[in-house]
Order: sequence, then C-alpha cells, then structure tokens
Amino acid sequence: MARKKKHEEHVNHERWLVSYADFITLLFAFFVTLYAISQVDAQKLGKLVQSMQSAFDSRVFEAGSPRLPLSDGGPKGVAQQLLIEPISPPVSSPPSLLALQADIQAKLERAHFVDRVRMVQERRGLVVSLTEAGFFDSGQADLKASGQEALRVIAQTLQDVPYNLRIEGHTDNTPIHTARFPSNWELSTARATFILSYLTTQFGFRSSRLSVAGYGEHRPIGPNNTDVGRAMNRRVDIVILSESEQLKEPETPEPRSPGNSGPDLN
Repeated sequence: MARKKKHEEHVNHERWLVSYADFITLLFAFFVTLYAISQVDAQKLGKLVQSMQSAFDSRVFEAGSPRLPLSDGGPKGVAQQLLIEPISPPVSSPPSLLALQADIQAKLERAHFVDRVRMVQERRGLVVSLTEAGFFDSGQADLKASGQEALRVIAQTLQDVPYNLRIEGHTDNTPIHTARFPSNWELSTARATFILSYLTTQFGFRSSRLSVAGYGEHRPIGPNNTDVGRAMNRRVDIVILSESEQLKEPETPEPRSPGNSGPDLN
C-alpha cells in the first residue's frame, strides 16, 4: 500500500492584515466615541481636549495658530470652537516710562524742539523740564507761540497714556515784585497753572490726572551763582508719575451728605 505524501505547510504572508484590521477597528471606535461625546456631552469633550493639550504641550489654542476644522457642517462642539475661534488678544500694557521718554525725544528731534526740553528719569517718574527760554518770556506766565508748538508735541504723546501728571513751576533766586507776581511763588504757580489749563482746554486731559505745585526758587537743580545754573532753575516740570508714586497720591474722598459737615470726633 502506497504511503501518502505529507503536504508541506505554506507560510501565511497575509497575517499583517489581522493586526491592520484590529488597528483600523480601534481607530474607528475611537473617533466614533469622540463624535458621540461631542454630541451628547460637550463639556466632557472640552475636558478631553484640554487634557490632550496639556499632555502634548500643544499650542493649537494660542492666538495666531492655524485653524483646524473638525467637521464639514453642523453645529460646532466645544472642541471645534476652541480650535477654530481665535482667542482675543491680551489687553496691551501701557508703555514704560523709558519707552515714553524715547518716544517724546524722537518727536521733539523731528520737530526741532529738543533743545528746549530736558528729560530725566527719577524715582518718582519721568521729569520733562520745559525751560523758561523756550516757553516763557522773563517774568511772564503766558506761553510763547513757539512754546505752544513744542508743548503740543509733548501733549499729544501723553494724551492717551494712563499715567497721572504733576506740573511743577520753578524759578531761580532772583527776586521778583510786580503788580501781577509779588514773589517767585506766584510766578512759578502761575506758569504751572497755565500749562495745566492748556492741557485740559486744548487737548482734553482729564482734570483728575493732573495736579499743580509752585516751588519758587526752593527746588533748584543748578547753582544760582552762575547764569547757566539760574537758567536751569527757571523751568516748569511735567512729572509723569510712576505707578508706585501714583499710589501715594491722595484718594478721592467720598461725597458727604448735606447734614455731615465734618468728621465725627466722638
């Protein structure tokens, strides 16, 4: 009796199809689950998207990132809104005092007024000094026409910044005694008040941003025994107060009732 030959087993080269089919099935189930969650519970899908963002350190939600559509139609789920809708840009912070100084300096140079103004950074803020020679006639408190042009450049730069301004009048130690200004106190205060009035009437500065001080000859920045020093001292300073200095400003008091004329001392 003839012996049957044993058939050789052939290697199956299509086993990868099983793994591939399992992978496709799992992937399909994953996206079906995502779709079901987005339709049934949008809040859960939003949490899932946030978790994926944290896990992969994604930047797709930041402003300016490319938009990624999740569907061709139908209402947007939470994830689609997060990915497609641009995030509002943050509120811009005010310019630093150094940047403000550079801006004023550049504009004054273009207008050829830079020789009439000195600027210095102090602990209290940025001090913009208007020299008497560039803005006032000797012994007068009204602005020269050329001084108004230079002040316009400064005012337009400061108009929309949030910093408060303190306007300080200064003189040298040469005594003055006229019908209008009996002393340097009155002259320095009148010059500062004129600048304040110019800013409020011509440029609409809020009065609550401004304050005025007159120091006469008692805050010199140069020696009063030389012509150069006295010229430096005759000035009006526009002090752009720093944030820390603004906190020291007096608070606006609450209005009192007609029957309460003063603090209760009992």
